[in-house]
Amino acid sequence: MDTPLSAPPIKTTTAAPERGMDKSRFPDLLAAIDMGSNSFRLEIAQITRGRYKRIDYLKETVRLGAGLDSRGLLTEEATQRGLACLAGFAQRLKGFAPWQVRAVATQTLREARNRDAFLQRGDRVLGLPIEVISGREEARLIYQGVSRLQPSELPRLVIDIGGRSTEMILGVGRAPHRAESFAVGSVSLSLQHFPEGRYTAEHFRAAQIAAGAELEEALTIFPREQWQEALGSSGTVGAVSQILAANGITDGSITPDGLRWCIEQCIAAGSTENLALPGLKPERKAVLGGGLSILYTLSQHFDIEVMRPARGALRQGVIFDLEDRIEAASNHRLPDPRDTSVRELQRRFQVDVAHADRVRSRALSLWQSLNDPTASPDGEHARELGWASGLHEIGMMVSHHDHHRHSAYLLGHVDASGYSQSQLRRLATLVLGQRGDLVKLADHKHDRPLMSQVMCLRLAIILHHARMELPPKVALLQRGRTGKARLVLSRKWAQMHPRTLHLLDEEVRRWAGNGDRQLEITLA
Repeated sequence: MDTPLSAPPIKTTTAAPERGMDKSRFPDLLAAIDMGSNSFRLEIAQITRGRYKRIDYLKETVRLGAGLDSRGLLTEEATQRGLACLAGFAQRLKGFAPWQVRAVATQTLREARNRDAFLQRGDRVLGLPIEVISGREEARLIYQGVSRLQPSELPRLVIDIGGRSTEMILGVGRAPHRAESFAVGSVSLSLQHFPEGRYTAEHFRAAQIAAGAELEEALTIFPREQWQEALGSSGTVGAVSQILAANGITDGSITPDGLRWCIEQCIAAGSTENLALPGLKPERKAVLGGGLSILYTLSQHFDIEVMRPARGALRQGVIFDLEDRIEAASNHRLPDPRDTSVRELQRRFQVDVAHADRVRSRALSLWQSLNDPTASPDGEHARELGWASGLHEIGMMVSHHDHHRHSAYLLGHVDASGYSQSQLRRLATLVLGQRGDLVKLADHKHDRPLMSQVMCLRLAIILHHARMELPPKVALLQRGRTGKARLVLSRKWAQMHPRTLHLLDEEVRRWAGNGDRQLEITLA
């Protein structure tokens, strides 16, 4: 795949843009792992002067979504299938640095009650963190992949039917205007309505009613008059398109008549075992009934006369998003997509932006001076600290009392473009730790970078508790010996601010009781 993009030329992806990042044998490549409910995919690509070139693509049918039991737990058998696939991907990614690869998981791990146990094992096998992304973030990334590889200025509806969720996006050009995710997919619907792979008219009718019930709320969000073309991304649409083309029903376009023909062939066969259609791959048989039911429901409810397969999907969107992050890190004039989300959240929750910026600047200054050897001084940990500082007061919108708890809850549950659910949970932990006793962070005491972030945030908030500007060099945070951290204050300034010293003395006692280190205050 070598595809021109509509955007201005982009520089070739270069080596690590930040100090402390690992070296790579392939510094001009990026990779994405899409851990879907039906298949896991690995894509390796190169973006050079505005062109996307696929270097390698691996796909394995894992059927992780079929491994959720009645209690919402991922079975050991499904877990082992997933881990085995990730081990193979890890072999292919040898020589890549962590900053070049992003692994994202979707609906099955959003649902699984024991997802943290799977993620811990998956992280070890892959050697990289796996990010669970929200449905809306998945939709945004899907649209990014489609809009970059198939540029158009027509208003378009993009649909991606996955194993356990369906994403719908309405957008123009590169901008998604609405993006939603619905908890119905080809795997889940097939398991529920086509038991043991049996096809009957009644089974299809029941599956279509179930799909329609889940998708009905989308009718007002994606009305027909707001888009001019419909595109289908990823596996289900591609599989049905291939069947229609191979049998001479259409040129690969998906139409209501074509879908009815496919459903009739399934009913005539009676079961997946007896179904033999040109263009149908064996691994798609088990989920075809559910996928056809969703597609037919969409065509009828949303008046889709023609849907064409899209170039681009989640995995390409992840690579483009990773490219944007690297460009933003190496060229500070370009915004990281997550910085834009912080500003949007600040506006939504009416944050005192001037104060948030003061706290952010102070916290990052303390972080730089602390120079913790377990964390990059100007990398992802520093950005997380900056985002947490910018959003530490969003809970004020709910209540001033215990606002840190409200802030943590909101960050743990909000949809924010560019962030995975995993990263939002980390920001929520940081914000929860901004004040009060540290016992609530007992489970994180061995996460040294996080506890350093917490210390910098707490000290910055105390120093600016009067919500005023301070001299830039009023405080310096240093790593001391034997696990101590030393806050060095300007003696002259400290003598003029006894209330701040009182609060800092209380902070010393809190770290002595529950923190992962000791804090001491010195005047200079």
